[in-house]
Amino acid sequence: MAYVAKLQYARIAPTKVHHLLTLVRGKTVDAGLDALRFMPHRSARMIEKLIKSARANAEDRGERNVGSLYVSTATAGSGPTLKRIQPHARGIGFMIKKRFTHITIGLEARNS
Repeated sequence: MAYVAKLQYARIAPTKVHHLLTLVRGKTVDAGLDALRFMPHRSARMIEKLIKSARANAEDRGERNVGSLYVSTATAGSGPTLKRIQPHARGIGFMIKKRFTHITIGLEARNS
């Protein structure tokens, strides 16, 4: 049974989140949190909170062996984009895209 935590409309680009999600995917919850704890990226704090939230969801829903949970799914999809104009020389406008991300973390119990 999967225990899921979602963060929608995170104000960070999906490409900045993808490389940390691949680092965490497939690891146990404790190993994933240890790996993220020493990362200097802002997205590492977001993913860390999501993993803790998914673990709390598992405890709340009656998972007995929380130590056997591992990160089964970790995805970052693109959300809406705010489009802004930066004025440039000779009347040209440069498009600035402020991207949002929907991050999803799923935990499952390892059968051993």
